[in-house]
Amino acid sequence: MKTTYDKLFEGNRQWVEEMLHRDPDFFTTRAKSQKPPLLWIGCSDSRVPANEITKTLPGDIFVHRNIANLVVHTDMNMLSVVDYSVNALEVTDIVVCGHYGCGGVKAALGTKPLGLVDNWLRNIRDIYRLHQRELDAIRHPEKKAERLVELNVIEQVLNLSKISIIQNAWAKGQKLAVHGVVYNLENGLLSDLNVTMNDNSELPKFYHMDSELV
Repeated sequence: MKTTYDKLFEGNRQWVEEMLHRDPDFFTTRAKSQKPPLLWIGCSDSRVPANEITKTLPGDIFVHRNIANLVVHTDMNMLSVVDYSVNALEVTDIVVCGHYGCGGVKAALGTKPLGLVDNWLRNIRDIYRLHQRELDAIRHPEKKAERLVELNVIEQVLNLSKISIIQNAWAKGQKLAVHGVVYNLENGLLSDLNVTMNDNSELPKFYHMDSELV
């Protein structure tokens, strides 16, 4: 009987066959280098794979994922991904993608202790605090969670725009846009939250870093 692990290799072989049937040079071409134009910061949720839901191929999107698609300024993993994307790959777009039905957001709305992850989810609870009046007025639990998903994405777009890597790129005149989108698990569609940042003009002055030496 095949195990889950065994099925990974079976699926991999089938995928290789499909790709080679489509393009005999698929792997040799993409093995030479990568130059994706876009960085995707998404949730670790297994139902939201960046390439599949955008119908893109390996090499088209540089991806970073964590629980609830957070941009935390002390997260060296995330910062390293952003730095490499912006300064080495020179991506022109960064997408922060949240999704309705996010387990991390739902957990942040609850009070049940979950262990170590509670420290990570505190970032979402801080967003609730910023928007408490609006969220407390939403009586339906699912609607409240959906709105917090959206507010979380918006806040992460702002967080990303504040970090020195992005600020320095804009100061140098590098073309770089930060976008916020939400994925709907129930219909498979992405929605633009219309919070795109193309420069630091929409940030308070005290977040601006006008020198590339900062």
